Amino acid sequence: METFVLKKLSDNDLVFEIVATNSPELFAELYDRFSNIVFNQCYGFCKNREEAEDLTHDVFVKLFVKLNTFKGYAKFSTWLYSFTYHFCLNYIQRSAYKKKERSTVVSDQTKEEPVFEEIDTVNLLKVKLERLAEVLTLMKPAEKIILLMKYQEDMRIKEIMCVLKISESAVKMRIKRAKAKVVKIHREL
Repeated sequence: METFVLKKLSDNDLVFEIVATNSPELFAELYDRFSNIVFNQCYGFCKNREEAEDLTHDVFVKLFVKLNTFKGYAKFSTWLYSFTYHFCLNYIQRSAYKKKERSTVVSDQTKEEPVFEEIDTVNLLKVKLERLAEVLTLMKPAEKIILLMKYQEDMRIKEIMCVLKISESAVKMRIKRAKAKVVKIHREL
């Protein structure tokens, strides 16, 4: 397929053509269109350039195998965001489990999560930008990613529901808890 024709294909049409032909050239076009987006999302999870590059490569390897599961019910970019999110989340959980497995320290103490007062968006926005990056590094990936989806990616609640495969009320509660955690960590710094 000519380069000009490739560039005119929509993302969804490109994916369907890749599935139909299993063409490495078409997949290279898909990679060119989305590798930076996937890299940025991976980097958001691990905060290490080399690790994010490895994760990006792994996402695309798995994507090549799983591309036929894309049915076109949503935009490909939304589907890919979800695919990458779950891939990275599984990676982080596996890494955490391996670290925990290697650890010889066993703790029977459980910490109860404190109840936070109502936190509104205005309080969240008061957090200074230069400290926000520091605060986000201290949060769990699942907490951080939902805030990034909502406030950096400007995703609507319905889109977040599709990506995370959870209910609307669960999305809203997770956003509320993550915002409360940002404020709490900021106060402790």
